[in-house]
Amino acid sequence: MYSIGPLTVAPGERAQGLIPVGTSTYGMELGIPLIVVNGTEDGPVLCVDAGVHGDEYDGQEAIRRVLAEIDPVGLRGTLVGIPCMNTPAFEAAARTSGLDHLNLNRIFPGDADGSYSLRLAATFVEQVVPAIDALVDLHTGGTFGEIAPLTIVQGGYEDLATGIGLAAGHRLIWKGGKWGGTVRHPTLAAGKPAITIEAGGGTYREENVQLHIDSVLNIMRQLNMTEGGAELRDDYIAVSGTFARSAAGGFFLGHAAPGENCKEGDLIAHIVDHYGNTLEEVRAPQDGIVLWVRRIRTVRPGDEVVIFGEVQGEIKP
Repeated sequence: MYSIGPLTVAPGERAQGLIPVGTSTYGMELGIPLIVVNGTEDGPVLCVDAGVHGDEYDGQEAIRRVLAEIDPVGLRGTLVGIPCMNTPAFEAAARTSGLDHLNLNRIFPGDADGSYSLRLAATFVEQVVPAIDALVDLHTGGTFGEIAPLTIVQGGYEDLATGIGLAAGHRLIWKGGKWGGTVRHPTLAAGKPAITIEAGGGTYREENVQLHIDSVLNIMRQLNMTEGGAELRDDYIAVSGTFARSAAGGFFLGHAAPGENCKEGDLIAHIVDHYGNTLEEVRAPQDGIVLWVRRIRTVRPGDEVVIFGEVQGEIKP
């Protein structure tokens, strides 16, 4: 038997339910939706989540499809899917929660006595982290931007997380995230491998759903949950990310695609006023790779407009 939150699932069975976090003003129970497939053989518990940001859709659909198609007979271990972690943000079609306007991806481990988003993060840490062995966190660039397919392996936890990070299948490995408070952090702190996979954004696209599906299935093979060996690349590129923020507000025009190589000084984007006058140019600070480009054309002073990736070297599996 496998238990998580309110669910107890027998070997060879599947179940779905909600870990409660709070109640809306109109009396509806809010919480973390779960789909669980418990295999018939012993193995690890892999949790795959999406929808930490409510405007990132591709990973949400990828989780539903993987969980619907996986056969518990012959599955070694348990697959836990959280298709939409942040349902208030999804309802708002926004990056942040419509209840307290917090960015869930910056506030883990949360606060059980705080506002809804803080309680949501604390509930995940209390009830999900102890019940899993590994975590895959699916993201896109959201409606605000588009990101090159890449995997974030948290700096300082390479020994713990690189294995599943390479199995995600994307050539770019962002050794990163200087910011804290992501869903990765409490999972890694508990001694369990956790990665974030990024791909796409700007809008929902089937090819990005498939990228996420392929990553999850290959990670399951890497963890020996299903038959077949994981497919690994011959080499990977390690990058660090630098966020460029606008100094001027206006209309944003990008000139480089996510994943495109750039040279120091290359024009990546510029910002114009309503008359077409150039207010600001965004140029590459060094040779590297464009990781993320803004897609929302409205830009205000201080908004993120581009993420540059500085190449740190190669990783050999």
